[in-house]
Amino acid sequence: MDELSPQQPQEIEQPEMPVEPKPLDADILCVGFGPATGGFLTTLTRFLASEEGMAVQSRAFPGMPPQVICYERADDTSFGVSGVVTRARAFKASFPEFSPAEVPMAAAVAGERLVFLLDPTGAARVPWWMRVAGNAIEALGIARNSAFEVPYIPPFLHKGDGFIFSLGQLNQWVGQQVMMTGMAQIWPASPVAEPLVEDGAVKGIELAGDGTEVRGELTVIGDGPVGAVSRRIDEIFGMPEGHRRDEWAVGMKFVIDLPESCDLAEGTVFHTIGFPEPEIFGFFYVHPGRVASAGIFVPSWFESPVRTAYRYLQHFIQHPYLWRYLKGGRLRSWGAKSILESGRHGEPYLCGEGYARIGEGSGSTNVLTGSGVDEAWLTGVQLAEAVAGIYKEDLPFTKANLQAKYEARRRSSWLEEEAKVAERARSGFQSGLFAGFTGMALAGFTGGKMAWPRPKQDKRPATLEQFYRTRLSPSKVRELRAKCEAEGTALHDALMDEAGWPKIEHDGELLVTQQDALLMGGKVQAPSDAPDHVVIREPELCLDCQNRLCIEICSGEALRPGEAGVPAFDREKCVHCGACMWNCTREIAPGVSNIAFCAGPGGLHSAEN
Repeated sequence: MDELSPQQPQEIEQPEMPVEPKPLDADILCVGFGPATGGFLTTLTRFLASEEGMAVQSRAFPGMPPQVICYERADDTSFGVSGVVTRARAFKASFPEFSPAEVPMAAAVAGERLVFLLDPTGAARVPWWMRVAGNAIEALGIARNSAFEVPYIPPFLHKGDGFIFSLGQLNQWVGQQVMMTGMAQIWPASPVAEPLVEDGAVKGIELAGDGTEVRGELTVIGDGPVGAVSRRIDEIFGMPEGHRRDEWAVGMKFVIDLPESCDLAEGTVFHTIGFPEPEIFGFFYVHPGRVASAGIFVPSWFESPVRTAYRYLQHFIQHPYLWRYLKGGRLRSWGAKSILESGRHGEPYLCGEGYARIGEGSGSTNVLTGSGVDEAWLTGVQLAEAVAGIYKEDLPFTKANLQAKYEARRRSSWLEEEAKVAERARSGFQSGLFAGFTGMALAGFTGGKMAWPRPKQDKRPATLEQFYRTRLSPSKVRELRAKCEAEGTALHDALMDEAGWPKIEHDGELLVTQQDALLMGGKVQAPSDAPDHVVIREPELCLDCQNRLCIEICSGEALRPGEAGVPAFDREKCVHCGACMWNCTREIAPGVSNIAFCAGPGGLHSAEN
């Protein structure tokens, strides 16, 4: 008989238990890093590094300085933003010795033009009164390259004492200044899913992904117009009576290496109106190093259900007035973002128990002046000054204290004064183009005392059949719709081709396909383990939607026709502009879109956008 070996103890497999992430603690939590948070952290860290600020101790970790952390969704502080021309009044107050040479692509404004672009294609839907004006300009012989340079720029539009920036480059520079103080941390690639709200107070935030909770005494919300935290705060606490967010635009631009033949000086700025559609405003800025930014804004009150910013942008840069400078150039990068244009009438509650709102999501954008970056910066500065005051008096971050220290500053500043002037400046566009331009002039030249009355019902886009009724028969529209759905393609190119818009002749350098622009624009990065951030809440609501605005306006063609009429989403193409959310015409509740735009990482990787 063989000798028996002693019995070995057997290991019993234990089931893996999910590890609950431990809550983290800090003093001040910032959501989103843009101009507003840049102004906040610049001002606050200077205070904390001063002799007076050194006496302030962390309430979460006594004996240490206050722990200030900023969480940014994009993979770098320079990704996912856009270019701008700004008077930079608040920014220059923060950096009085600033030189544009310190920031790549920055330049002082050297020349400014307001240009009325006539329609050289005959395809734009130009109203009769604008067409009469265009014909008169041509008959008088004062048009050059199918455009008229308006000899007078209204004071409210003038940016002559300001700067041209790439916000990506500016944010990166500001972030470096903040981090070098050692008084704050900025964590990119850290999207915030939602605020932590307990007993009517914000107690911190929850990170997307693993759901880590970070608790702090004050949460500063500066995550922009489509930020998940901003929208959740609005859902929980509502909006002030009479305030609503109902005016948006998608801004899209090319960054272009100018050809050797272009002789425009750096700092040149064009503001354009009239083309590619009368409702679309355009811009053109010349950066140092023979680089230009050219872009357009497609507004929510645009009657057309075909809102493809990319196709319109390609027609815009080929307008004869611009093409003479751009022909032979090369596309460097491309980008897009949503812009909240509701201004002061879309202002939410600025503060509450344990939280404060800054930047574009706080209603700071001025739609009359076409300015938002400097206003956003100022809101951050004002909140930081308020926080410093609260710390010096050893007060809690209650709604009452934040109202007294922050909101009161904002109400007594030039920001509030100019916001009141602009509040009704674009109301007329809800009634049509003539009313819109007239209303802007009334508001601008009367200091906001006069404005075009806003109609009771917001303007909705026409159906495809209505919009193209003078160009295409309803049966032709239906035929094109069926063809594109069968091919799984968006409808805008087919409709615009049929309606007479010239085909885009791609040259592989400047005129490229939208998918090539994604690659040249910095390539979308979407982590494989991250869930989709664009979600159709109730797919059955999509079935009878005829316009499918979410597909037509999608900046990266990430939304396409899907099975059974429900849009399909490809997050490898999504640039996080958020236009799908505010263009969705189906709601699951008043003010709640059928498209959920959730927090998530990814987006274009280019510091020029």
